[in-house]
Amino acid sequence: MVIKNVNLETVCGITSKLPENDKPEIAFAGKSNVGKSSLINALLNRKALARTSSQPGKTQTINFYNINDEMYCVDLPGYGFAKVSKETQEKWGKMIEKYLHKSEMLKAVFLLIDIRHEPGANDRNMYQWILANGYEPIIIATKLDKINRSQIQKNVKIIKKALDVTPNTVVIPFSATTKQGRDEVWNLIDELISK
Repeated sequence: MVIKNVNLETVCGITSKLPENDKPEIAFAGKSNVGKSSLINALLNRKALARTSSQPGKTQTINFYNINDEMYCVDLPGYGFAKVSKETQEKWGKMIEKYLHKSEMLKAVFLLIDIRHEPGANDRNMYQWILANGYEPIIIATKLDKINRSQIQKNVKIIKKALDVTPNTVVIPFSATTKQGRDEVWNLIDELISK
């Protein structure tokens, strides 16, 4: 897809009503600091559209980015070790769940996992939870530039095994720094939104 224009159209907090969009939506989920905002910036060729931070838990809302008036990229709040209260984390969980249940236009959920580490309990729960909500998560293994090329296949295998993925699960190694994997992600998105 050629990105002509992008804007952050809707920001939904814990109490907001979700928008009733009429264009396909692709959602991005992942634990805090896995690189969701960096991935969105890399996909959309923008430096600082999605706010990035070295401090976990920067994204605390569901952000809808309108792309070319053709589709939405939906940035979900990170889960896991963000420095927020349990109560707030539970509210985020309910907000994400509401979105997964209510969105009429959601075509796919990309789950971001750090390629350097074996997925933890939160990642496994999120994977199962997305499946339980009727979606087949597509895995993006982020921070690819931080490992040697020779480790890629081994680490992808570890991710698949730890998440106990369904047989045809797609795993795309990705680097926001080098943009490696960007074309594969877009090819998949183009395929998903044209269905």
